[in-house]
Amino acid sequence: MERLKQRWKLESISQVIIVLIVFACTGFTVLGIKKPILQFLAGENGNTTLASILYYIFILPLYNVILLGYGFLLGQFTFFWEFEKRSVGRIISAFRKTKK
Repeated sequence: MERLKQRWKLESISQVIIVLIVFACTGFTVLGIKKPILQFLAGENGNTTLASILYYIFILPLYNVILLGYGFLLGQFTFFWEFEKRSVGRIISAFRKTKK
């Protein structure tokens, strides 16, 4: 816990626990909405290859929004906003790299 506190630059162990709870709640929420989203994308089948590909494309931004929502509800919005900015920055920089 102390390592996470230092790595994430948090002020207390309770803040680390709240951050971990936010990640857990976000994961469970994404897991819970997977089946309805797949059914929406693929109809009654609910599990076609195309629907799965579309799900993974749509779930990344949705996951980020849910993460920020839970972070806001549990009082850690600033931490998760900074976390999101770093994550998006890494994704963008990965696409900017060109092969020589």
